[in-house]
Amino acid sequence: MFVMELTYTAPVDRVDALLADHVAWLDEQYAAGVFIASGRKNPRDGGVILAVGDSREEIERLAASDPFTVGGVCAYRVTEFLATKTAPELAAYRQQLPG
Repeated sequence: MFVMELTYTAPVDRVDALLADHVAWLDEQYAAGVFIASGRKNPRDGGVILAVGDSREEIERLAASDPFTVGGVCAYRVTEFLATKTAPELAAYRQQLPG
């Protein structure tokens, strides 16, 4: 599992100009089963996405395709972790520690 933390690198008015495209991109990733949660940070200086994927490279390519990234208004930090414990509703995403 991956935590995709984005930080705005431009004023919020430039971010807002790309918001509709960013939301459409989010919707595509939810439909594809890649994203399981997302939202703005508080204070509003970026956002966080929880994602599932086969590799860090795949998730980094996905981050590079975000309209916010393409538009030059954010930077991503991707953190991979093993979700060995989850709420019952997220049991399908539980992972095993390497043997």
